[in-house]
Amino acid sequence: MRIDLTSKVVLVTGASRGIGNEIARQLAASGATVAVHYSNSPSDAEALCKEIGHGAKTFRADLGDAGAAIRLFDEVVAAYGHIDVLINNAGIAELAPINSPDAEWIASWDKTFNVNTRSTGILTKSAINHFKSRGGGRIIYIASRAAFRGDSEDYLAYAASKAAMVALARSVARGFGKDGIVAFVIAPGFVRTAMAQDAIDAYGEEFVLGGVALTRLTEPSDVAPMIVLLASGLADHATGCSIDINAASYVR
Repeated sequence: MRIDLTSKVVLVTGASRGIGNEIARQLAASGATVAVHYSNSPSDAEALCKEIGHGAKTFRADLGDAGAAIRLFDEVVAAYGHIDVLINNAGIAELAPINSPDAEWIASWDKTFNVNTRSTGILTKSAINHFKSRGGGRIIYIASRAAFRGDSEDYLAYAASKAAMVALARSVARGFGKDGIVAFVIAPGFVRTAMAQDAIDAYGEEFVLGGVALTRLTEPSDVAPMIVLLASGLADHATGCSIDINAASYVR
């Protein structure tokens, strides 16, 4: 099966590194034009655009800022004329020990939900209105196994924010299918990225690998192919589904 995304414009949030970076690469390899969102890594984002080509451009937005999330979608539409696929990949995992002072703990929750949940909701709203005017579109949410199995006591906010993302995706799938809008959830486990490295450093790689059924930790390149398939339209009747890519570290 050959996937051809030529003429498709795909907005990937958090594309300058980690899973988003590999998603952008594999989308472009299938012919897509990728809008590369970043927050704090302009050189990485520019290098990625140069590498993948196909008209890729960078777009900066601090997704902790609601206004920036609104502007991001509008800027991509202004640059390309339309968007066909939105991939809500950007996210943070703040360490928030349960015994930390209340003010610090609450601040961590607010930051996590602003980036992982509120900005995702804002971009989803923008995408739905845009897609309805175009006869349809696809939204892919990069959640986490933590949304389903929970996480450690230090990452309560992260797990809760990802669970909210799953509920949002299912609601979009059920509510807007007749408008041609489909939505999917990808739920990775530990993936070898800079963000996951904090947890690996905290708990040790042996601890992380101990929960994996395979011989190595999942890489971004293990996650991205499924996103390319879902972006293609070849799996639209799986709308509303959640796909686990976690090396059997959590099986439902």
